[in-house]
Amino acid sequence: MTYTIGEMAKKLGVAPSTLRYYDKEGLLPSVERSEGGVRIFQDADMGHLSTIKCLKRTGMSIQEIRQYIDLSLQGDETIGERMELIDRRREAVLEQIAQLQDTLHTLDYKHWFYETALAAGTMDAPANMPLDQVPSKFRDMRKK
Repeated sequence: MTYTIGEMAKKLGVAPSTLRYYDKEGLLPSVERSEGGVRIFQDADMGHLSTIKCLKRTGMSIQEIRQYIDLSLQGDETIGERMELIDRRREAVLEQIAQLQDTLHTLDYKHWFYETALAAGTMDAPANMPLDQVPSKFRDMRKK
């Protein structure tokens, strides 16, 4: 099945301008064009575009994505290099996850703190609460 740029953009949840930009940057080497120059997307392009979207969400730059695509076009001899690129992004994502988990923990602590203060009618209640009365999952926050 074939899709217009608008249809493909809708399927991916991106703006058509994003797909035009990807094409302009050389990230869509397999996308066909009609005689009038209109981009024609195929079902097979969905996987490629989903990979680009995923890599972009990891923080990978357009230049790095282009490098990844160029390596892919070279065939099997670049499997190791592609794996290295993916592994580096994976490590970066794991670091982001750890940072987000730390951020969520801080927000959860602040929620508990304000909830406790609101119930007591004063900020002094959670601030001066003995450590053994603070929920165990938040005791590390009181030590900071």
